[in-house]
Amino acid sequence: MPPARAVQSNEAAVASKAMAATMRRQRLQDFIFHKVTLLFALSVLVVLVGIIISLIIGAWPAFHEFGLGFITTEEWDPVNDKYGALIAIVGTLSTSLIALVIAFPISFGIALFLTEICPVWLRRPMGTAVELLAGVPSIIYGMWGLFVFAPIFADYVQPALKHTLGQLPLIGKLFQGPMMGIGILSAGLILAVMIIPFIASVMRDVFEVVPAVLKESAYGLGCTKWEVVRKVVLPYTKTGVVGGVMLGLGRALGETMAVTFVIGNSHHIHASILQPGTTISAALANEFTEAVGDLYLSSLIALGLILFVITFIVLAIAKLLLTRLEKQAGS
Repeated sequence: MPPARAVQSNEAAVASKAMAATMRRQRLQDFIFHKVTLLFALSVLVVLVGIIISLIIGAWPAFHEFGLGFITTEEWDPVNDKYGALIAIVGTLSTSLIALVIAFPISFGIALFLTEICPVWLRRPMGTAVELLAGVPSIIYGMWGLFVFAPIFADYVQPALKHTLGQLPLIGKLFQGPMMGIGILSAGLILAVMIIPFIASVMRDVFEVVPAVLKESAYGLGCTKWEVVRKVVLPYTKTGVVGGVMLGLGRALGETMAVTFVIGNSHHIHASILQPGTTISAALANEFTEAVGDLYLSSLIALGLILFVITFIVLAIAKLLLTRLEKQAGS
């Protein structure tokens, strides 16, 4: 073999070996990367399963003692060891529903203003202000609600509600009772203030991803801003909008300190939303450190398990709704 051809052959062999070594190293890196990321993903499931198991074990004495009637029983009497979760469940659902009904249209308006109407020079300061509201600790909202909002609410808003909506035949009972400034409605309003930044931020982000050519085409056809929003922006972003709403609802269901300050912490069910009540998270915050006896502690853990189940059901419904919307969009 000529020397030049031998040199080329040796160089090719060396290059082939180097290429093979590089491919083996890359396969090893991919294998390690795959296993490490899989471990991270499984760790989340392990933690979730551990939480569920610990809650079930802790709540078992309460469910063994009271059965499923624990969920439908109103009585909460630590002195006589009689416990029921209905009052806390009703308070949790009612305050979250009030918060969502108030927060959704306001958040929707904020997101639309920031993306479609707001001047460019004002867009960044207002967007930053909304994000700063999302970073305020919940206990600050609770203190503000108790010391600032509640007195104003008792002196001006509750009397107006009682003398107007309270006089109506069907819904009047919802707005009757003493005007103390604290109660289910107050807690719902504070929750609404808390979740508005979250929902508005998500909606703003999803509205901004709408291709400009779609909106410009609609404007070129003579559509108004509202028609562009209704016929272009919302159909394109409905999945993200639902996700943002469910994010806010999940935050409202599990909020603790802000609600504890303004809900009144009363273990009674009243027809009026102006009356005090309690939620699952507020009951846990108030009574967990004072729980004396295994049954009392187990009942509080059972409340935590119920809250977990409620949140899981809400997120599952949201996931099913999002899946359905995606299928409709695909069809």
